[in-house]
Amino acid sequence: MPRILLIDDDEELAPPLAAYFARFDCQLEAAVRPSEGLARLHATHYDAAILDVMLPEMDGFALCREIRRTSDIPIIMLTARGEVMDRVVGLELGADDYLPKPFEPRELVARVQTILRRQRIVPATPVVVASARRAEFDGLCIDLDRREVLRHGARVELTGTEFELLAMLAAEPGKVFSRDDILNRLRGHEAELYSRAVDIVVSRLRRKLEPLDCIKTLRNAGYTLALGRSESA
Repeated sequence: MPRILLIDDDEELAPPLAAYFARFDCQLEAAVRPSEGLARLHATHYDAAILDVMLPEMDGFALCREIRRTSDIPIIMLTARGEVMDRVVGLELGADDYLPKPFEPRELVARVQTILRRQRIVPATPVVVASARRAEFDGLCIDLDRREVLRHGARVELTGTEFELLAMLAAEPGKVFSRDDILNRLRGHEAELYSRAVDIVVSRLRRKLEPLDCIKTLRNAGYTLALGRSESA
C-alpha cells in the first residue's frame, strides 16, 4: 500500500482526507509543521509527499527546496490562491505537480495515482544491453529497471518527472517530441500552464545533466535527445 505524507498546518484536513485515501488503498499520514514532516521523511519511506504552500516555520516552497536536497520523492504542492506564478515556482523548485485549494479529494487522489504510475512507467522500446533494460549513450547511461541515471559514471538524482522525460527522449534519440507529446505522456492537464511546465522540467533536467549538452530545442517544434550511442550499446 503506498504511503503518502501530507504536510499541512490545517489539523482538520488530515483525518477525513486519510479516510478518503484509504478507500483507494493509500495510507495518508500527516504532519502539521515542516520540521515534523522533514523528520518523518528522513526516518520513514514514503511514496509521495503533499505540501501546502502556506506553512509555519517555512513556506512550502522552502520546504520543497529542502526536501529536494536529499530526496527525489514525488511532490505535489497545494496552492491556496491557485496563482500561476505560485505553481510555476513550485515546479521550478522540483515539484512534480500542483493542485489549487480548495480541491476535491478525488482529484488529489487522482493526481497522486498518476504520479505513482509514472514512477513505474518505462519506455516501450528501450535499448537492450546485456539482458538489462538500459539506454546507453556517450557519457550517459539510463537504467530503466533501477530508474537510475549515470553521467560519466556518476549517479544523477532525478525526480520522477525528470526521469520519465529523459526516458521518453532516450527511447527514440533524434526524434523531436513536441510539447503536446510530452504533456500527453507526463501530465495531461491544463495545457496553457503545463506548456510552460514542460520548459521548466527540461531546464531542470539540462542543469542536472551538465556538462553534457544533450537535450536540444528545435524552435517551434520541440525537444530531442542528441547523443551518440556508446560503443558498448
